[in-house]
Amino acid sequence: MYVTQHRRPVVIACAALLAAGLAGGCSDLNRTAVGPVDHLTTRGRVIQVNNPVVKGCHRFGPAGASAVQNGSLVDLIAYPTLNCSGDSSDYIATTLMDTVSPGTPPWRSYRFVH
Repeated sequence: MYVTQHRRPVVIACAALLAAGLAGGCSDLNRTAVGPVDHLTTRGRVIQVNNPVVKGCHRFGPAGASAVQNGSLVDLIAYPTLNCSGDSSDYIATTLMDTVSPGTPPWRSYRFVH
């Protein structure tokens, strides 16, 4: 009888703690896309960014990128603009690589899909 009477409050307390923990973990705005994002500049230099923040728009640098390898655990979208906007974007899934098509401008920015 003693175990039955105290089981319900314990179950409720555990469920509340679990829910609070999940909500806190999922709302972290500073989480990173674990792994590297490598890009080849239009000048032939390889740049690697490790564990970039998932939120926001990231720039490839003044020369832009002619190829991107997404070694992170989060898919990304590359853009030819500096502010992650426009129709000429390219979706690069996790662990994949893509290059700019001949005759098109280099990618200038990217954001993560989250």
